[in-house]
Amino acid sequence: MLKVQEIRELIKLVDQSSIDEFVYEIDGSKIQMKKNSQTTIVSQLASVPQAANAAVQSVPAAQPVPTAHVQEAAPEPVKATVNEPAAVQSNLHKITSPMVGTFYASPTPDADNYVKAGDRVSKDSIVCIVEAMKLFNEIEAEVDGEIVEILVKNGQLVEYGQPLFLVKPE
Repeated sequence: MLKVQEIRELIKLVDQSSIDEFVYEIDGSKIQMKKNSQTTIVSQLASVPQAANAAVQSVPAAQPVPTAHVQEAAPEPVKATVNEPAAVQSNLHKITSPMVGTFYASPTPDADNYVKAGDRVSKDSIVCIVEAMKLFNEIEAEVDGEIVEILVKNGQLVEYGQPLFLVKPE
């Protein structure tokens, strides 16, 4: 099984390359990465049973809509268009997810959240956890400033590079 650092390196390499899709299988584990360069994400879930996991298809906008296929492997997060808040200003820093995983706002379910809107943070303050492959990765603020907005919900699946927080730098 690959280590988290190895997966991060693969993500960087795929991101910097000209390939659009990368699949790696070893010992029953599968890693699949897709880039969305100049494609439209379309999903058609009408005839898929609810118990099955539907995979999202990436297709060029000019092509017809494909039907979704059922995948037996681990569920993939459904990609959705996120409407950026009207108050987003260019001077705000985005704290992004360094990996694909599950966002957790607190260290345990019964504990208080690491941060909330209006809290002051330093660049080494822990703002959340992203869990990937049973590893809980603490995410730091990266800048000194004030949390303006939390862009994801507790327990939500997040993508590599997805904005998690908006911070007004000091």
